[in-house]
Amino acid sequence: MTSVRTRRGEPSPQRFASDPLRYLAATRPAFLSVTLAGCLIGLAAAYADGVAHDPARAIVTVLFALLAHAGANVINDYHDALNGTDAANVERVFPFTGGSRFIQNGVLTVRATATFGYALLGLVVPAGLWLAAQSGPGLIGIGLAGLGLGWAYSAPPLNLVSRGLGEFAVAACWLLVVVGADYAQRGAFAWTPFAAGLSFALLVANLLYINQFPDRRADEAAGKSTLVVRLGADTAKWGYFAIALVAYGWLVLQIGRYNLPQACGAAALTLVLSFHAARILREHASEPGALAPAIKMTIAATNLHGLLLAAALAFGTRS
Repeated sequence: MTSVRTRRGEPSPQRFASDPLRYLAATRPAFLSVTLAGCLIGLAAAYADGVAHDPARAIVTVLFALLAHAGANVINDYHDALNGTDAANVERVFPFTGGSRFIQNGVLTVRATATFGYALLGLVVPAGLWLAAQSGPGLIGIGLAGLGLGWAYSAPPLNLVSRGLGEFAVAACWLLVVVGADYAQRGAFAWTPFAAGLSFALLVANLLYINQFPDRRADEAAGKSTLVVRLGADTAKWGYFAIALVAYGWLVLQIGRYNLPQACGAAALTLVLSFHAARILREHASEPGALAPAIKMTIAATNLHGLLLAAALAFGTRS
């Protein structure tokens, strides 16, 4: 493994001497907020359609989704250690890109990371089976699809992110989070979570997309052919704007067709953040060090979009 000097703010064995703290931090908990927002959208979608909430199912749903996301984060670190992309990444914008650095900085071994990641995914199974027993068999399909995509995103032989399909996998995963949270309450499939969830899922995909720009050269050197690597920075920079445009266009369309309350239009206000980030990316696509503000805006836009959607569904009224 290539030796990489620890940068300020990155994890170190001294900083994470406690095992519980070390393993918790390895899941990158700050980035699990998008899954919490997705769950809230799904729960609010069911409530908006008049479904009586079951608090126990809601709590287990959120924990189930957070565990799955945490496991996927750790598994991604494991496979990026195996292919060498994180070790070779000298242009990373920590903590947003370049992985958690737990393996590269000697906080966790490769083997410990793999064991921990797959253990987290394993814990999801009993929670999912309990929820399916309470709500309906359709949740098993949703859970299996989500776990499959989370694994296939970075693990061979599929390794979707290296085939330029990472954004599609991520959008599908977070749409499943919304649909699954709704199904756990409703016990059936419905249009409302799809209508509300797709714009949010696309913004989550855009978060992955912009994070690939600082990692582009390391990914390319390691043979990880992400969509940004395949397109090149000058062409790929327009993709961010295109994804955002589709996301907000979808939301406006669903409101216009009365599939969502008009109050959901408040979530469209986050386009100010997304479009500002798109401008920064357009101007600095080949300058990793200049992209931190755009990444932060994308994170803010995604989380705020999800929270506003959830609030509008829970408290808004259909026209």
